[in-house]
Amino acid sequence: MFFVYQLLLSLIFLISPIIILFRILKGKEDKKRFTEKFAIFSKKRKPGKLIWFHGASVGEILSVIPLIEKYEKDKSIDQILVTTTTLSSAKVVKKFNFKKLVHQFYVMDMDFLTSKFLDFWKPSVAIFIDSEIWPSMFKQVKKRKIPLLLLNARITKKSFKRWKKLKSFSSSIFKLITKAYPQNFETIKFLKRLGVKKIKYIGNLKYAENYSQKRDLAESNLRKKFKNKKIWIASSTHKDEEIFCAKAHLLLKKKINNLTTIIIPRHVNRVKEISSKLEKLDLKVASHTSGINKLNDIDIYLVDTFGETKKFYQMAYSVFLGGSIANRGGQNPLEAARFGAQILHGPNIDNFKDVYKFLSDYNISSKINNYKQLASKIVFNIKKNKSLKIKIIGNKILNNTIKEINFQIKNEI
Repeated sequence: MFFVYQLLLSLIFLISPIIILFRILKGKEDKKRFTEKFAIFSKKRKPGKLIWFHGASVGEILSVIPLIEKYEKDKSIDQILVTTTTLSSAKVVKKFNFKKLVHQFYVMDMDFLTSKFLDFWKPSVAIFIDSEIWPSMFKQVKKRKIPLLLLNARITKKSFKRWKKLKSFSSSIFKLITKAYPQNFETIKFLKRLGVKKIKYIGNLKYAENYSQKRDLAESNLRKKFKNKKIWIASSTHKDEEIFCAKAHLLLKKKINNLTTIIIPRHVNRVKEISSKLEKLDLKVASHTSGINKLNDIDIYLVDTFGETKKFYQMAYSVFLGGSIANRGGQNPLEAARFGAQILHGPNIDNFKDVYKFLSDYNISSKINNYKQLASKIVFNIKKNKSLKIKIIGNKILNNTIKEINFQIKNEI
């Protein structure tokens, strides 16, 4: 089966120049750095101990920022390598300005490329985040006796069924993991059945807060811009959810003066398409990058930048999390909840069932099924919940995770 996997990747490799060109034209690929995906690196490996984190995109990387902050101050670690697959995640990583950190795009999962990658970077430990399972890389990592950790591991019921169809192949891959740290109890069950030998439950790392992005002048100006507005936020929205939220806005507008709905799409490359659809509803739309300061008659404020979500969360009392009306399994609500916002979500939250149960138990979140319910649940002036429980749990998970990683670095090399 591994041979078939490599054969399929070889075919993709042959047509990859066309795929890359198409992605560059669509604004989904870095036109200068795409060569990193073919193991042509743009950064240098420093002498000493290197710790490597790999996550697919923005959410996975943000979940390990608290860890990176700790290792940034750890004198025993000389360099921190972060690899991702998306352009958006690269932009977010750049905003943190860590001195030890270098970012590279993840290589295609072919034997000769993964081998070249590991020979160049020589990581002391390889940490894959969430559901990132790469057969070729895992084999090459194990071959070099590098500890391979699956951190904040998440296996959904859907992905488990796919892996189980290839039972012997999946078992040969999952048994290569040195140790897995699942983020929920469902994943523990699936990892055991897939053949992972060592599993330890610490908790969901997304409870931990990162403090890197402190308040700045831009954030202060943002608050001034919305000073006289009644606002609520629709965050991480997917296709058609913007219209869903716009309908809630139109209902609220009948009784709320100076109302502006802030929409933060999951994929900012959709902003033009979203704007066009909203304008057909006779809504006045402004984008964040337009630099507009007078929002008197603006209905919808579209955030078309990466990594600024936190600044908006600090201003809102109600936040709707997308991916929950569209059947995408929901998006992570913890950052918004951490700032004391009331969390609203649709019925499709399979990706974060444990998190939403926790928030619901503490009356921080509410489920809605239609835009009328959404409009009725939105508030503009409540005493913000300090979410102390989230902070306590997050600190405990973070400290225990660091202990585990340190153990692997010091004892298994």
